[in-house]
Amino acid sequence: MTVLRDADLAAAFDRACRSYDTLAAANPGYRAQLRRSVRRLGPARAGSGRRVLDLGCGTGASTAALAAVLPGADLTAVGAWAGMLRRAARRPLHRPVRFVHAPVERLAEAGVHGPFDAVFAACLLRNTAGPDAVLARALDLLAPHRRLAVHAYALSGRAAHRAVWSAVCATLILPAATLLGQGPLCRHLWRSVVTFDTAGHLAQRMRRAGCERVRVLPLPGWHTGIAHTFLARRPAPGSQEAAR
Repeated sequence: MTVLRDADLAAAFDRACRSYDTLAAANPGYRAQLRRSVRRLGPARAGSGRRVLDLGCGTGASTAALAAVLPGADLTAVGAWAGMLRRAARRPLHRPVRFVHAPVERLAEAGVHGPFDAVFAACLLRNTAGPDAVLARALDLLAPHRRLAVHAYALSGRAAHRAVWSAVCATLILPAATLLGQGPLCRHLWRSVVTFDTAGHLAQRMRRAGCERVRVLPLPGWHTGIAHTFLARRPAPGSQEAAR
């Protein structure tokens, strides 16, 4: 069971940029769950003036969730795929957002510098060749004791949850993708969830990357056991977690 990587994945996402939001809409509750994960970053009243980074913004669904839930935040949205980023920048967000085209490893060259008060990464890690490096960079960009939220489709490890994910893909998402001419990308999205970390393994990966206070929060509805919010914090310099 293979998944797309690197140039092949970038090309597939850019080919799908015009229809990707329609495809995402076939995933029941997708946008509502993004907003739920953003709310877990902290209360809206704490968003005023905070620097918030949307790492791997895609077509901007995560950016829209951040803009809606944290209306006073200073938002920067970063994406590595040019076509997807152009779609994100055209979203009617009714507020200024800085959009930056750059891969994670070249953010400094693109003028993206920390510290940020929060970093949000939605559906990113399983679509990268180096998830550990992405997590390390996300922590580097955070101010000490500030939060990272990872919104991820990461299965619980139970066979029932894997079966539900496969059934939703087969009966709802893949038929919609096929009509839009995006069957190969949808099959990648299904397989990438099945073959990537379980929720427990992803939490362990975040701890190994240096995150502290890692919490795994399930998302409700049919997403239970399939998608989760992973909350963590950057340790203060000199703490035991930072020294690991």
